[in-house]
Amino acid sequence: MTHTKTTSKRPNVLLITVDQMRFDCLSIAGHPIVETPNLDELARTGVRFDRAYSATPTCVPARAAIFTGQSQRSHGRVGYRDCVPWKYDTTLPGELAKAGYHTQCVGKMHVYPARNLLGFHNVVMHDGYLHHNRFRHNVPAHEHFDQVDDYLVWLRERVPGADLTVLGLDCNASTVARPWHLPEMLHPTNWVVTQSIDFLRRRDPSKPFFLWMSFVRPHPPLDPLQAYLDLYKDIEIPDPPVGDWADEEDLAQEGLNPVTFRGNVPKRRLKYAMAAYYALITHLDHQIGRFLQVLNEYGELNETIIVFTSDHGELLGDHNLFRKSLPYEGSTRVPFIVNDPGNRLGLKRGTVAEEVVEMRDIMPTLLDAAGVAVPSSVDGKSVIGVARGVNTDWWRDYLHGEQAQGNASNHWVTNGKEKYIWFSQSGEEQYFNLEHDPNELHNAVNDADAQERVLHWRQVLIRELEGREEGYSDGEKLIVGCNPIACLSHIM
Repeated sequence: MTHTKTTSKRPNVLLITVDQMRFDCLSIAGHPIVETPNLDELARTGVRFDRAYSATPTCVPARAAIFTGQSQRSHGRVGYRDCVPWKYDTTLPGELAKAGYHTQCVGKMHVYPARNLLGFHNVVMHDGYLHHNRFRHNVPAHEHFDQVDDYLVWLRERVPGADLTVLGLDCNASTVARPWHLPEMLHPTNWVVTQSIDFLRRRDPSKPFFLWMSFVRPHPPLDPLQAYLDLYKDIEIPDPPVGDWADEEDLAQEGLNPVTFRGNVPKRRLKYAMAAYYALITHLDHQIGRFLQVLNEYGELNETIIVFTSDHGELLGDHNLFRKSLPYEGSTRVPFIVNDPGNRLGLKRGTVAEEVVEMRDIMPTLLDAAGVAVPSSVDGKSVIGVARGVNTDWWRDYLHGEQAQGNASNHWVTNGKEKYIWFSQSGEEQYFNLEHDPNELHNAVNDADAQERVLHWRQVLIRELEGREEGYSDGEKLIVGCNPIACLSHIM
């Protein structure tokens, strides 16, 4: 039975993020394989947003949107680039700290410098295996993982000589997996929850708290516990969808590269990687359940507003593509759940919202839930009104997403029902009717009956990109071949 207490204090705020989890990997969303009982319960008793996206679907820019509540044009990170200092004056934890919250992050921040608090009172950090602060030939000692990563220090105290690369898996190896080799309590997923529980013990009890519980998994390395891998390794796993536009030849044999973005991966290897990916998600789900049990034991569950999401997805073989950064649903679309155990907000529980929401909406949502003013610098919108089921005529009509990614640099616009994609270096266009083709199997950009819609969305993107420093649009047409940059000049 849930412990109940009466208080007039502001609610606690719990933000749970995972890294690289696809939108469809929830049992309650109809996935035929994945088991997610605790996330299903959060969705069943809360509101699940079925059309949630990450406008810049890689770790760094997605987290900039979470921290600032801004669009990529405002926060300036339109691609993935490490080691660019984070100098944002107004952040989600900073605003909550100013409002009297005790603020704590446990897990992944992925900011620079790595120990930048960005408004938190304290950070217990594990960013995962990031190349830029693991390279021994050009990373200052004080920025190396040996110094900045709290999980690695903690692990080595318990397992002398332990390292994040001992399994031989790269941090971007989406096609290769093997089981975790140490006791469960030492896995980074368990560590995030253990440290979060410890925060409940040592927090200031006179203040409401903001806890960002930020997991690295199911981002590679794909290293699930054997018990979770056993749930999936012998199940018939459906093949990923492959569109009529996808490259099926892979003449360069890119699929043999364990950190590939594309290609034909050997079938057994791929199915084992998919099983491991699903296993990591179920492990995360159980550990989230563990934390919620302890939150209840502390008498704080009914006093806490909960948001769960992922920073971006994982293509996982869709269209023979892997990892993220590309504009397709597996990469850009994410799970997004709002839950209010104490019924403070009057949410329309058990409903599924179709409005397009994004990472920039997290900051205004949590500030709104906490009764804290939303700064004028924020571009996102609070989803609380949507979650209450009120009239949503005021909501956004579409979302513009993008990723500076060399020759694969792309821009896309979607309203959750249609999607238009433009690859800025080649000029290639794609159009998908997501209502009739949710797996993006047919590129309808040249279909006669789609031309009106293609023209509409092309014009939308032309307006969105007008005035951008890269020169992508002159207000009348899209301009192919402009130099893509990962960070806009105003943050450099």
